[in-house]
Amino acid sequence: MVVGIILAYLVKTKQSEYKRFVWWGVLFGILVSIAGAAIFAGLLGGLSGRVEEIFEGILMFIAAGLLTTMIFWMASQGRYAARELEERVSHEVREEHAVGILGLVFFAVLREGVETVIFLGAASRVEETSILGPILGIGLALILGWLIFWGATKLRVRWFFRVSSIVLILFAGGLIAHGIHEFQEAGLLSILIEHLWDINWLIPEKGTLGGILKALFGYNGNPSLIEVVSWSVYLILVITLYRGVERFPSRFEKQA
Repeated sequence: MVVGIILAYLVKTKQSEYKRFVWWGVLFGILVSIAGAAIFAGLLGGLSGRVEEIFEGILMFIAAGLLTTMIFWMASQGRYAARELEERVSHEVREEHAVGILGLVFFAVLREGVETVIFLGAASRVEETSILGPILGIGLALILGWLIFWGATKLRVRWFFRVSSIVLILFAGGLIAHGIHEFQEAGLLSILIEHLWDINWLIPEKGTLGGILKALFGYNGNPSLIEVVSWSVYLILVITLYRGVERFPSRFEKQA
């Protein structure tokens, strides 16, 4: 979406000579992200036993933290995200800072690349995932960026962010619960009530539906008391704060 907005703005303002710096930024961002993914996979693959459980728990909390910051950013930006991005590109064009545009795209791609590595790493520790899912996700993102660039869709950024935030909140809540589960496995947290309920007879974790829910939202057919409490507290807290941030759009309207 970021790349599509920038390219569309450069074409609209007849500054097409800067487009190659956008693509250079994309390329460098992808290459550095791939290098980071290789390092991350190497570190993760060398762990076992209690150390692995602790590391996985920390990984879940880091991924949930990144998702949470993204959720609040989307809530605060809303429909002004595209305008703010265009203003930053306009500034770089006026100052004839081609490297500035390259850097803007590079860090945007790198940020998303690093977050993707962490998210996929966390999701893969929750449930064995197929490479098909990430490929489809990246493919849909590329299609969306292409549609934005050609003006084939008038994306309502605010609604796009709102729907995305709902999915991300559920995903992050699942990561929190699974992080708690890993800490319990490692003996860092008390279990108290090991199985608050057991509905694996209805939706088995190893079944098709259960596997999808587990990979996406951290579904657990027989969760412990602390897992359920942590998941519930996270959802209530984040949803309340998210709605609070959305209630103050006047701050951003003044900036516009």
